[in-house]
This record gives sequence, structure tokens and C-alpha cells, in this order.
Amino acid sequence: MDFLTDPFLVPKDRFGGPVLVTGAGGCIGAWVVSILTRSGVRCLATDVLDNRARPSLILGEDASATLDWATCDVTDGTAVRSLVDRCGIQAIIHLAGLQVPFCAANPALGARVNVEGTINILEAARKAGIKRTAYASSVAALGLPSGGPYKATLYGAYKLANEQTARIYWDDWGVPSIGLRPNVVYGVARDQGMSSLNTLAIQAAVLGQAFEIPYTGPYSWLYAGEAAAAFISAASQDGAGAPVFDLNGRCETIERGLSILRRIENSAEVSASGDQFPFPADLDETPLRAHVPAYPEVSLEDGIGATHRAFKQLAAENRLPPLTA
Repeated sequence: MDFLTDPFLVPKDRFGGPVLVTGAGGCIGAWVVSILTRSGVRCLATDVLDNRARPSLILGEDASATLDWATCDVTDGTAVRSLVDRCGIQAIIHLAGLQVPFCAANPALGARVNVEGTINILEAARKAGIKRTAYASSVAALGLPSGGPYKATLYGAYKLANEQTARIYWDDWGVPSIGLRPNVVYGVARDQGMSSLNTLAIQAAVLGQAFEIPYTGPYSWLYAGEAAAAFISAASQDGAGAPVFDLNGRCETIERGLSILRRIENSAEVSASGDQFPFPADLDETPLRAHVPAYPEVSLEDGIGATHRAFKQLAAENRLPPLTA
């Protein structure tokens, strides 16, 4: 499965010491640790559990088993600071968080993980003097204040709080950070959340199952490898300030993405219906690309093609997970 990460490998000397990756068991986190590992960059993968299911889809089971992994709950500030100090962490890519439906189901837990967890990361960076911290905000932050054109969610409120907190950490204590707002991420290991359905449609086509996406029209197609590469790039240089940037990917309609999939898999029974997805589809990521070292841009055709190829290979190896929706 090296073809997944080959386009995103980075020079080993971009990092002078270990990189802490929180949320390593999630989709973007799995891609980040896979890319860093294959690039020869020392990284410490962390999550609340030692669950390597998603990294193994990208790296393979054997390589995933050798990852340097530490279980850590980001809501435990003492544990986070201890881990950073003990391992000599030089850069942080903070991706741990609960997504939209999980925040709605348990708002208090969502706040602890998404808000308190990010505060603990910034505090650890402050205490250790770390100048390279990249964290995941979200396009959902643009849904606030409520009553605007986009859907307001607790998840978005938490992410907006993180952006403001990061600015205060810079203003009051000189702790630099860079926040990225990923739009709709798709690709291998993207299997949960309200915006995972375009990935599940590709998986369904490989499995020979019918699948309908309940949205139509313009959509952000942000390939998971590209998203991971953006976070790696953001953390690969010393920061100043606390800027936040949109990370959009390609703005294409859902219908066009499914038409590409049907060309690849002629028997695919995939369709779309309903209203437009309730978040913006065409955010400007030019400011981000001007701010960080260059990272690859993936076309819709290449991203869908690589995801389909990977799912085919995983199915042949009996390692393709069942559909989650």
C-alpha cells in the first residue's frame, strides 16, 4: 500500500526531533503517522486507546505494529505534559477530537476532549517551549454564530473556542500555533462522521453494494493524504502568532465524484439525492499554501482512483472493514 503515501513523503531533516501526533487512531492522524514513519521522521503516535486499525489500512499490519505508540487521554493535562517532556517532543500535530454526532450525543465529553484537550496541548507546548504546534480546527467553526448560512453545531462551537484560545496563548505567553480548518475529508480510513459518506460510497462500490449519499451539489473533496500533508507542512517550521487557515481540497459536485467512481467501477450502484451539504464547499486555501512549505495537491480523479485501488487491495486481503452506514 506504499502507493498511498508515496506522493506525500517529506525530507527527514524537516524535523529536528520527535513529533507528537494526537488522535493517531483517527483518519487524518493515521495518515500523518504513516507519512512521517515512511519518511523516516521520528513520531510518537498517541490516542486514548492503542487501536491501530486505521493506520494498518494505510501502512499495513506489520508496519503499524511497530509504531511508537503511547496511550494518552488529552483531557489529562498532567499526562500530556509528562509525555511531551519525557519524549523530548519538538513538534505537535494535534488531531484528537470528537466529531459532530459524538459531540451532540455527549456535549460535556465533547467539550472536555475538544476544548480542554486542546488547552492541555497548548499548555504543554508553553511549558516545553515548543514552537511548532499545528492543530485541527474545522470548517464547522464557520457555522457560528448560529443563524447564518451554515449549520451551527456544538462541534463547531468547540472548534471556534480553540481558535480563540490559541490566539490568547500567543498574545499572553508567546506560544505559537497554526490552526487548520479541514473541509470534507475522504479516502482510506475515513469511516465516521456526517461527512464520511463520499468515502463510504467508494467502499460500497468495491463491495458491490448499493449506496446513496443524502446530499447533492457542490461539495469539498479533500483527499486524506493531502490533508495530512498540510498538517505536516504546518508543523515543519517554527511558528509566529496563531493564524487559522481554511483547508478545502477540490470543490466539485457530489454528482461528478460519483460519475468518476462509476467510470472506474462500471457496476457501482451509487447515487445522491437531497439538499446541498450544510457547510461551504469552496473555501480559499491560497493563504495556507502561501504560509507553509509546499505540499501536494490531489485531483478528484487521482484521489478517488487511489481510494478505490486501496479498497480493492484491502478487499482482496480480507482486510476491508464492513460499511459503517
